[in-house]
Amino acid sequence: MSIPTNYKFAKTDEWVKVDGNIATIGISDYAQEQLSDIVYLDVEVSVDDDIKKDSQFATVESVKAAGDINSPVSGKVIEINEGLPDNPELINTNPFDKAWLIKVELSDPSELNSLLDAAAYEKYCSERS
Repeated sequence: MSIPTNYKFAKTDEWVKVDGNIATIGISDYAQEQLSDIVYLDVEVSVDDDIKKDSQFATVESVKAAGDINSPVSGKVIEINEGLPDNPELINTNPFDKAWLIKVELSDPSELNSLLDAAAYEKYCSERS
């Protein structure tokens, strides 16, 4: 399981990579392993939408389960990975690079403090296995 050290993680298995005031969001390697072969992704927000921390913004389905994807931060959606719904299997092969879901301009950067760092997330995942 890959856990980049420069990312933050939610206990609902979303990751956040922050660059200035922009948060790139996706689902973790742990989450994609649990889901197995991802076959469908529906991003339910649009550019310029405001989203709140812990609100659902996408749905993912695999051959064995379906799940909601929640935003680990609040802000304005500034970009959506438009090619991902046509190639949801990228989440299985590369959840941290090509399979990002949305980019958000942070409205409350202090929300990042409630997320887990890589070491804490790795421990959290090992306790669930």
